[in-house]
Amino acid sequence: MRDMTETNTTNTPGALSGITVLDLSRLLPGPYCSMLLADHGARVIAIEDKKQYAADGLFLPTVQRNKAHMSLDLKSDAGQEIFFRMVRETDVMIEGFRPGVVRRLGVDYDSVRAVKPDIIYCSITGYGQSGPASDRVGHDVNYLGDAGVLDLIGRPGEPPVIPGVQIADIAGGGLNAAIGILLALFARQRSGQGQHIDISMADGMLAFLPVAQYWQALTGQAPLRGDNMLSHRYACYNTYETADGRYMAVGALENRFWRGLCAALDLAQYADLQYDERRREEIIAAFRAKFLQKPMAAWDEALGQLELCVSGVRTMDEAMASPLFRQREMVVAVPRPDGTTENALGVPVKLSQTPGSIRSPAVSFGESTRRVLAEFGYTQDQIETFTRQGVI
Repeated sequence: MRDMTETNTTNTPGALSGITVLDLSRLLPGPYCSMLLADHGARVIAIEDKKQYAADGLFLPTVQRNKAHMSLDLKSDAGQEIFFRMVRETDVMIEGFRPGVVRRLGVDYDSVRAVKPDIIYCSITGYGQSGPASDRVGHDVNYLGDAGVLDLIGRPGEPPVIPGVQIADIAGGGLNAAIGILLALFARQRSGQGQHIDISMADGMLAFLPVAQYWQALTGQAPLRGDNMLSHRYACYNTYETADGRYMAVGALENRFWRGLCAALDLAQYADLQYDERRREEIIAAFRAKFLQKPMAAWDEALGQLELCVSGVRTMDEAMASPLFRQREMVVAVPRPDGTTENALGVPVKLSQTPGSIRSPAVSFGESTRRVLAEFGYTQDQIETFTRQGVI
């Protein structure tokens, strides 16, 4: 999209300007967290082992903007010396290894705190630093499953449906880690002390259940997959296929929205029956039949501007092209050094005085290694030696 909004690439100080972050994590949860910090002005240096990268080839460039990225072998003596030289100038460290790995590498909280007493050290794991599952491996689907969230996603009587986005990684891991880091930075301003932050993605997913917990207390029954107040049980909060095989999302939860929707669809006979259990299936069937009469775009035009909580179910490409997100600068064009641009997701947290920004495009694996080492005082000869030794 060449007419996409071009992002602000000026060096306007962000809320976290002056904060330095070392990020030892990989893949999505930790790098997403450090990207959020970088978007708001933090200097983020991501560090990964090129041997691991060579082994699995996994690297997500879309969460590497506004960062420097370097390769470093923490198992080598030289790698340790480089790391701890950097630690002395660091405010926050992020790691995403399983519990015990950082201790074996010699970069655990106690070792880092011995060099930098006020360090804020954030560990992101699947199941936390303590408890019976702390050593278990897992991915997004496992954390959703263990927390009881996956069991609620899908249609009644059918297998659970894995979401198409990584909820546990981003919300349970990345967002909670960013919140924890900001809280710890605020606490350090008052006390002068750093601390260790223990983020469990499974914990984060269990914390997604307040409405389900309320529903259980209200009805005396645990919510069922695809069959509860906010998941298909009633016509007022449901999805409906349209004439062109697309879908509309209906969220007419409050009675005023429900009544308005019934009137707009010429189904006013159901206005007083929003949560009627005896006629629930009849009402859903009537709504299904109604929405099948027009294509999604026609329903969007007819209902989208009314106060009814109704919207089309967009594809990702449609969402990325939408004026809604382009005008909000959530889809932006970021200039590359070669004169081309890369399409990027924007900064979701909008601050009026210290706005976040995308100051530099995503870096490739290890792209910043030599520059970062030079910034920390290493000579070109030393850098060449590190390269020959496989330290970087």
